[in-house]
Amino acid sequence: MLRLLRLLLLLLPPPGSPEPPGLAPLSPGAPPQAPDLLYADGLRAYADGAWAQAVALLREALRSQAALGRARQDCGASCAAEPGAALPAVLPGAPGPDSRQESWEPLLLRAALRRAECLTQCSARRLGPGGAARLRVGSALRDAFRRREPYNYLQRAYYQLKKLDLAAAAAHTFFVVNPTHLQMREDMAKYRRMAGIRPQSFRDLETPPHWAAYDTGLEHLGRQEVGLALPLLEEALQGSLAQVESCRASCEGPEEQQGLEDEEEEGAGGQGGLYEAIAGHWIRVLQCRQRCVGDTATRPGRSFPVPDLLPDQLRRLHEAYAQVGNLSQAVQNVLSVLLFYPADEAAKKALAQYQAQLGEPRPGLGPREDVQQFVLRSLGEKRQLYYAMEHLGRSFRDPDAWTPETFIPEALREKLREDQEKRPWDREPPQPKPLTYWKDVLLLEGVTLTHDARQLNGSERAVLDGLLTPAECGVLLQLTKDAAGAGARSGYRGRRSPHTPHERFEGLTVLKAAQLARAGLWAARVPKLLLEVSERVRTLTQAYFLPERPLHSSPSNLCGRSGIEGQEQRMDLSHPVHADNCVLDPDTGECWREPPAYTYRDYSGVLYLNDDFQGGDLFFTEPNALTVTARVRPRCGRLVAFSSGVENPHGVWAVTRGRRCALALWHTWAPEHKEQEWTEAKELLQEPEEEEEEEEEEEEEMPSRDSSPEPPSRRLQRVQDKTGKPPRVREEL
Repeated sequence: MLRLLRLLLLLLPPPGSPEPPGLAPLSPGAPPQAPDLLYADGLRAYADGAWAQAVALLREALRSQAALGRARQDCGASCAAEPGAALPAVLPGAPGPDSRQESWEPLLLRAALRRAECLTQCSARRLGPGGAARLRVGSALRDAFRRREPYNYLQRAYYQLKKLDLAAAAAHTFFVVNPTHLQMREDMAKYRRMAGIRPQSFRDLETPPHWAAYDTGLEHLGRQEVGLALPLLEEALQGSLAQVESCRASCEGPEEQQGLEDEEEEGAGGQGGLYEAIAGHWIRVLQCRQRCVGDTATRPGRSFPVPDLLPDQLRRLHEAYAQVGNLSQAVQNVLSVLLFYPADEAAKKALAQYQAQLGEPRPGLGPREDVQQFVLRSLGEKRQLYYAMEHLGRSFRDPDAWTPETFIPEALREKLREDQEKRPWDREPPQPKPLTYWKDVLLLEGVTLTHDARQLNGSERAVLDGLLTPAECGVLLQLTKDAAGAGARSGYRGRRSPHTPHERFEGLTVLKAAQLARAGLWAARVPKLLLEVSERVRTLTQAYFLPERPLHSSPSNLCGRSGIEGQEQRMDLSHPVHADNCVLDPDTGECWREPPAYTYRDYSGVLYLNDDFQGGDLFFTEPNALTVTARVRPRCGRLVAFSSGVENPHGVWAVTRGRRCALALWHTWAPEHKEQEWTEAKELLQEPEEEEEEEEEEEEEMPSRDSSPEPPSRRLQRVQDKTGKPPRVREEL
């Protein structure tokens, strides 16, 4: 207790002082404490409603985790420069004219052991007795920090302490990496409506600074403010390289290798002696290091990296330096581009132009030293990994498009080429079948293609009829009525639409429908129909747009929009024009694929249940959000399917009378964003009928009616799985 009190006194600001923005650094010289213990204590304090104590412990857990990462990075850098501890950049046993197998094995063994000893001693100096072993955390906790879960608890605790600016910052930090978290999305909307929260409070406390510098630099370039853009682009490049180094430092040590042990290929596992163990460890380190470029190029909350981030930064730099007349720097950066792509015609042409403008040759003018070192080191590691593929049966997926083909052994080139040919969507997506084909095929299933993309004046759009029979529409419409009658218990309750004050909005998820069927609110066949219809739409969408690439269901909702009486003459929209996976800017026609948009969505669908209402037509527009290109009237069993990007901005005309009911569905190519609720609902409906769940498991936390985020439960609820699985902490707070 005394230790905890001392910790609180260190962390909490003195009376009357403002809370510092972000997270303050640890006291100089103080070793970090165990992040897992701090996090567990913070969750206990949160569950007990001790908000100040929870904030202090959770913040200290975040600080300790960051300090642990910095210590690993610093130790990795210092040990790499230690005499005799530098591991070879190029494997001497790899194919090459000077390969001498008898000389490199002792060298590698000696360097590996010396480096391990150096890392152990350094971590003990930086982290205190026991070093990294004392602070080692499991994969579950590392995943929790990677998903930024501490910020979810922090935002609620800050809200209870009336620190709204810090609550908004913590909420935004969590939401950037978890854009699909529905409760947080609702909380974010409420924070934005609060008058006391400043816009600058919505900041990301964790995103690496190179992204902010890069994005701001691009904004200045777009406004032709090259002088302002240059220092930011330089900062972004240096920050990207530093982030790569930080990631590479974390690739060594027992903590990170723990989760990689399971990734070893069949036949290349743990049999053999000391040399085989060292080789296996070193290969995993190299694989981890090669992934660091992709990790650095992946924006928070995104599934895929920005292609060719480093070469693209260098291209922008050499063009910007040329515009301000600094030709020496322009030459240096374009030569750096040629390190990645020696045959790049645009770069070679720019280099010739810069050299002609400079006049006399300058022998000392070459590529950037840091970039040259990065490229040479990366190529050396690739050579070793391809050698391991060819001779040791290991696998390696090269993350870079710029790797020279000469680095790939002849025996592997054909196989890698065949692997690329098996994924045609990586180059050019196949074109949809013609209208005549689909009229013949879909008629066999009772589905007709009413309008294709050409008839809808756009691309990747389609209207299909006949997906539901009138009887099926009736069953699902009755479900909406029963859910509305259940009120807060089902979640399908009428509340003001987030898009217009003139309508009420209602929604029901597939999982909630299944849970309430188990509770006896309606027959199990009703949510089973909902599941079947969702899968029917997914299958048809995949077959129509891209049959060769698997499409996964993303969260879907049964929703209703009802016009409020006396508002028939209104001029606003039921849902403003938007795109489903990017933030649309009608002024420029740009669509930014970043939070708060659901960036993982690839295809969207709306399946209508009725037409007995006024208004509510779906319409497509140009990216300016003004020019309407197509309009679709809802009817029972009609599906409007389309790609989710900037090519398909859409909105909904006002519902002036009656209730418009539809099933909204989204689909994704990314399997990690596959809807888990759909699977849970299917499993729930397949289980035999049992007695009702405990009351606390039945009653889900529902959004509050007021304009402030709903306070969390005063204890961490635990649910017991029917199949005997161990209890787990609920993710929704």
